[in-house]
Amino acid sequence: MSGTYIGMWSGPRNISTALMRSWESRADCFVSDEPLYAHYLKVTGLDHPARDEIIEQHEWDWKLVTRSLVGPIPQGKSVWYQKHMCHHLTADVGRKWILQLRNVFLIREPAEMITSFIKVIADPTPADLGLPQQVELWEWIRARTGEKPLVIDARDVLENPRGMLDQLCRRVGVAFDEAMLHWEPGPRQTDGVWAPHWYANVYKSTTFAPYRPKNEQVPSHLAGVLEECRELYHTLAQHRLVVEADAAGHSSSPQNPCTEEN
Repeated sequence: MSGTYIGMWSGPRNISTALMRSWESRADCFVSDEPLYAHYLKVTGLDHPARDEIIEQHEWDWKLVTRSLVGPIPQGKSVWYQKHMCHHLTADVGRKWILQLRNVFLIREPAEMITSFIKVIADPTPADLGLPQQVELWEWIRARTGEKPLVIDARDVLENPRGMLDQLCRRVGVAFDEAMLHWEPGPRQTDGVWAPHWYANVYKSTTFAPYRPKNEQVPSHLAGVLEECRELYHTLAQHRLVVEADAAGHSSSPQNPCTEEN
């Protein structure tokens, strides 16, 4: 392998798509949008928006997908940013390839994640939100490398985009690029076919929005899901990257900002 291969492991309704936009703004970076999603839908049988299109138009054989993810970086780029959902990594998927990536775990406070997710898919389990899989994969990597994988929190990124992205770049071994703080609105050819169902906000955005707490309550029947997810979240949050707040990382009135829904 030649170049920098970044595996960003997230759950849904985080800033995962915005971060993908941020990295795609770099001239040296190629991005992949949830390359194991078709496999996940194929083996689980779940009925997600555009399910049939996703399986038809994206590769669902995990062996072919993962082999390509550690192959040559497309378009002659030197950085490959791979946006992964942890729950897409089903039990049948081999994992050795993951150790060839520079792995980062993206987390978000579960109440804010759940109240966003249920607007598209009702009554999720913790596994639907990816947190059990995130913790399990984080521990799997640590056990095999002897190092604690990097963890970043969506709120920290929104509160200090420049500072967090600068430190993230340093930790994965590339130089920070100012272009990562802004992007053009609209869809991308690199987006999965599911994008129209999930990416409405990021289509309108051009930068990261300042963090604002949500006031929505998790429905009472999901109280157990919230409790389990919060315990898992805190397991990872204790290892999160902390960067001292920097005024340069804030934007007082950003145009077309991206929120944590993206």
